[in-house]
Amino acid sequence: MANKSAPILKNTKISPDAEDGDDNEEIIIPSVPSRFAMLISDEENEDADTDNDEDTTTTTVSSSSKKKSNKKKVQSSKNKKEDDEIDLLLAAIESTSVSTKKGDNKTTNDEGQDLEDILKGINEKFDEKEARKDKKKKAKGGVDAKTLDLMKEFQKKREEAILKAVHDEEEEIRLEEAFQKQREEKERAEKEKRDKKKQKEKERIQTKKKEGTYLTKEQREKLERARIQLQAAGIQVPERNTVDNGEKPIKKRILYEDRRKKTPGNDIETEKQLGGKEESLKNNGEQESESSGDESSSEESDRSDSSSEDDDKNQLTPHERVRNRIQRRHENCESRRSLEVLRAPVICVLGHVDTGKTKILDNLRRTHVQDGEAGGITQQIGATNVPLETIRERTKMCRNLISREGEFIIPGLLIIDTPGHESFKNLRTRGSSLCDLAILVVDLMHGLEPQTLESIKLLTEGDTPFIIALNKIDRLYEWKGDNEKNVELVIQEQGSNIQNEFDKRCNDVIVQFAEQGLNVALYYKNPDPNEYYSMVPTSAHTGDGMGSLIAMIIEKCQTTLAKRLSYTDELQATVMEVKTIGGLGTTIDVILANGHLHVGDTIIVAGQEGPIVTQVRGLLMPESNRESRVRNQYQNYKTIKAARGIKIAAKNLEKAMAGLPLFVGRKEDEVDYYKNEIQNILKTALSSIKLQETGVYVQASTLGSLEALLEFLETSNIPYAGINIGPVHRKDIVRASAQLDRKPQWAVILAFDVKIEKDAQDYADSVGVKIFQADIMYHLFDMFLVHREGYKKEDQEKSRHLAVYPCKLRVLPEFILNKRGKIICGVIVEDGFIKLGTPICVPSKEFIELGRVVSIELNHKPLDIARKNSEVSITIEPVGNEAPKIFGRDFDETDLLMSKISQESFDVVKDHFRGDMQKSDWQLMIELKEIFNIL
Repeated sequence: MANKSAPILKNTKISPDAEDGDDNEEIIIPSVPSRFAMLISDEENEDADTDNDEDTTTTTVSSSSKKKSNKKKVQSSKNKKEDDEIDLLLAAIESTSVSTKKGDNKTTNDEGQDLEDILKGINEKFDEKEARKDKKKKAKGGVDAKTLDLMKEFQKKREEAILKAVHDEEEEIRLEEAFQKQREEKERAEKEKRDKKKQKEKERIQTKKKEGTYLTKEQREKLERARIQLQAAGIQVPERNTVDNGEKPIKKRILYEDRRKKTPGNDIETEKQLGGKEESLKNNGEQESESSGDESSSEESDRSDSSSEDDDKNQLTPHERVRNRIQRRHENCESRRSLEVLRAPVICVLGHVDTGKTKILDNLRRTHVQDGEAGGITQQIGATNVPLETIRERTKMCRNLISREGEFIIPGLLIIDTPGHESFKNLRTRGSSLCDLAILVVDLMHGLEPQTLESIKLLTEGDTPFIIALNKIDRLYEWKGDNEKNVELVIQEQGSNIQNEFDKRCNDVIVQFAEQGLNVALYYKNPDPNEYYSMVPTSAHTGDGMGSLIAMIIEKCQTTLAKRLSYTDELQATVMEVKTIGGLGTTIDVILANGHLHVGDTIIVAGQEGPIVTQVRGLLMPESNRESRVRNQYQNYKTIKAARGIKIAAKNLEKAMAGLPLFVGRKEDEVDYYKNEIQNILKTALSSIKLQETGVYVQASTLGSLEALLEFLETSNIPYAGINIGPVHRKDIVRASAQLDRKPQWAVILAFDVKIEKDAQDYADSVGVKIFQADIMYHLFDMFLVHREGYKKEDQEKSRHLAVYPCKLRVLPEFILNKRGKIICGVIVEDGFIKLGTPICVPSKEFIELGRVVSIELNHKPLDIARKNSEVSITIEPVGNEAPKIFGRDFDETDLLMSKISQESFDVVKDHFRGDMQKSDWQLMIELKEIFNIL
């Protein structure tokens, strides 16, 4: 291919060939510097250089050599003519190629073929020329033919590579244009196909809506779930023979008549069977009307959600559509609330430790949960379901306290027993945020105590109403109880001394509440329940006042709290505990405050590593009047309606976190929405737990227990560098062992109410990590204190000889026993304290060092330490080879003696002997630092 960009050096006229047919045509050939011409030129230069070298090496020229030189010149002129002919031939080739391209418009491939033919002709010319040169080179000893062949081969490959690169580039451009065009056509076809399919689907949905046969995906799943549940119960349900929304039918396994499960009621009509089973699944023992009302309301909510969603589908983002759908669902549920349909109230029991909170609940359900608590102290949050039958029985003696006498609207009570320890503040906060009404237990004998005051603060800040249980009235001397009567009558039947003592103690409690800004009164003397909190005298041991307490709760719930307790289908649930149960795996205890849960629901809960999405495998509840914390035989339910304390069995709950809400995703997009909500809530919860670089490793069974233990460690000034929930594994030992390189005393794992794996214990023993395990927090703390004291004593022994305590001494001149060498004299300790080994100096005499105190005596009895204002006899011994100091020459009674401190001694006292120092001693230490110029 001709080089189009090569500059034109000259024009040459050549007569046209006979074949052109135009005798008068004159072709103007632009001569360009061809690569081949450059090669020929280089070879000529080489020949010239060779000739020059030969000429310079010959110093003596004979007449015969002159003749040879003349012959060489003649031969050189011949070669020059041949080179000129080659140049003209090359120029003609290029001109012909250009004119051919302009005249004939041949393709690039034709040009390439022409160039190959031209190159072939040029190579033949070169071969003839090189053959001549070879003879000359061999005669002269110059470059051989083999080297020239290699040069020619290299030049040939170079030209071929250039041609190939040009061809490849053109081919690549052509292919890229073709691919781009093909892709655009494909995208256009796909877009047309999608638009057509979308329009067809829209028309089909509109047609089904007009016919009334359209079902949303949620409705289809709901019908399928109900059908499966009924079939699992042995009820024969006809198969659906139509497929909604264009979905392909699912092939079902044929169920033959002889393999079908036999049920006792096969002769009953299918409609009655369906109705009866729906009733048992929906309300778990509740009335059929409530169940059907809940189901119909849910269906109406689903239909309203679907219709509204269709309207907003093309206008809002997916996140906004989900948010609006949930908001409409909330508004729809709120509009259907009724004061005649109430849920069970969630009631919290708060108070100081050992005031009898759990005993009160034990009396209600006639059980002994507290016997299973470590130390008799509640360390988990448990939920107790009190059924309506128990309420009726326990309030039979005081029905007059209920305004709607004999009529109970609420279906029961859900009571949460919260821990009383001050360190369980997080658990109490978690419980009080859920409760609708609180029972504040106050010990009649002790009045308001620290945690009682904290509970009052929690309730008032959360605007939670409460009733005061004035417990332990049976502690009154010679109290005579009768739990079959109203407690007001029981008090009136007591002796005058008992009544006077009760009134006195009751008035003290009223005054203590008044100091907190609260008005309280006995429930039977309450002038205005809206202004005064009611107090109910109770005894958890004898049962006195328990009926009155329940009656006051019922009255409060059915009057002032009726609006708050009106039932709604909107789900409100909170995870209270995460526990591992044998045979069930990891489960979560949930307070279901509103709405209902079904087996198969997709739930979203918070987890340690992000939101957890799983499906409900089982809904479990203990028997009535039993607490969910107690390990007993659970009953399985398909559906549970609020308000209940339930246990949920599902997969992937090992890292679930308690104290955070539980959501149910009815649709796929709602799952993503709630995951985002959980993530935001989780960030807030975890941001409160801040780890430090050095500290202990804390392990607990639940998040609530972990939070309580961390708070206790903070108040005890114990740092923590790592946390985890669940059993102690080898990985936990590895994390805790990181402290061995920093401070070995912090290489400790505090395991609170968790088990330790055997391989973890073995590994901990091998690397030197201590594991302390206990079920009571205070026992765990005591173990760690003993461990820390051991390290502290070891460090003190290592650095005791470096510690120097501050002191100021005044010499008593009348008690100078030895003035030279070992100075023995009486002194009075004016400030600080003196111990054995304290170095003594005289600042007023240019800080001369007298030596170290080797003995302290008082009345001929040796002492280890002498405090301020003590008069003692001391012996000062020179250190090392120092010259002994003399009393009267080096110092006298007017000079004040001081302990000689340094920066090192100051740091040792601060780090390891801080407990030996008092506030006045630290003040003297600061003064001595200034005297000795220690920064």
